[in-house]
Amino acid sequence: MERLIGTVSRGVRAPIIRQGDDIAEIVVESVLNAAKSENFELRDQDVIATTEAVVARAQGNYATVDQIATDIKNKFGNETIGVIFPILSRNRFSICLKGIARGAKKIVLMLSYPSDEVGNHLIDLDSLDEKGINPWTDILTEARYRELFGYRKHTFTGVDYIEYYKELIQGEGCEVEVILANDCRAILSYTKSVLNCDIHTRVRTKRLLGAAGASLVYGLDDILTASVDGSGYNENYGLLGSNKATEESVKLFPRDCMPVVEKIQKSILEKTGKHVEVMIYGDGAFKDPVGKIWELADPVVSPAYTAGLEGQPNEVKLKYLADNDFANLSGQELKDAISDYIRNKDSDLVGNMVSQGTTPRRLTDLIGSLCDLTSGSGDKGTPIVLVQGYFDNYTK
Repeated sequence: MERLIGTVSRGVRAPIIRQGDDIAEIVVESVLNAAKSENFELRDQDVIATTEAVVARAQGNYATVDQIATDIKNKFGNETIGVIFPILSRNRFSICLKGIARGAKKIVLMLSYPSDEVGNHLIDLDSLDEKGINPWTDILTEARYRELFGYRKHTFTGVDYIEYYKELIQGEGCEVEVILANDCRAILSYTKSVLNCDIHTRVRTKRLLGAAGASLVYGLDDILTASVDGSGYNENYGLLGSNKATEESVKLFPRDCMPVVEKIQKSILEKTGKHVEVMIYGDGAFKDPVGKIWELADPVVSPAYTAGLEGQPNEVKLKYLADNDFANLSGQELKDAISDYIRNKDSDLVGNMVSQGTTPRRLTDLIGSLCDLTSGSGDKGTPIVLVQGYFDNYTK
């Protein structure tokens, strides 16, 4: 009988991961136990994904506020630090900011507006229009911002992030001045020593600051790129991708991830004879239509994946074929014609009209987003996701 189910995404429960655990072994055993419990079989080209959080936990990739502060002191000395373009997040940035403030005497905190890089809004665009403010050119002091817009809380968290970040910095005995601007070079009127905290625009920000005369420029990706006083680290991303662990520590983005995915793939092949693809995933890449938040606060969706997940989908649009190439057909004849077209489609459909409307994104970003939505970020207890049938098409 023809298979009538396409892609299936299953959240797989796992034990609580502790430092020193063999995360690859736990993932393999969890998936095999789930298959036995729920009476399904693994297939070739299934995707086994595990969240970066449990990989980093198994690695013990953590750092304390004091260790962050030490690296900040080592890099900036006693200079006033311009901390620019941080995202507005208690989970993602507050503990990092605490460490930065503990390592500095004065911070000029420059926030982008009306929102941060990932869509957390301080104010809405309509309010800017109403007050005649141009976010591309106007630099607002904290006093001017309050005069214009008052005290506003985040739609979902109920936090006034200007006040929250200011109090956090002051709580570390560090002087603070807050401004709002969207041109990174605006900070140079206050200090020539800058820590840029943006994620996906960080390379351009560093280039512009350097060209404009900044004397010291580091990004969050330059902090804790090596162990400091026994801390964890990430040589590629530093503090980017970190999360709050406790009030005095963060969990860093995992490192050395390729051996993990390769071990999982090899073990599954040995135990089942099936060649699966494996990836580690963090934030998905999608935008909330109400809160306007773009989810991707990690530097990448997937820090490591097996070779079969390279590239992007090569798919045709069924409705395009049905409405154009085979508009005169119906029923089984239409199905047979479309199936034959799919079997013989070009290996690269980029630019071909028949692929218009398909999703032109990388496989790891698409599957990672699916996994992030499946596992959630709360108490589901499913840090492993098994995706089946993703590489199927209408002919299978």
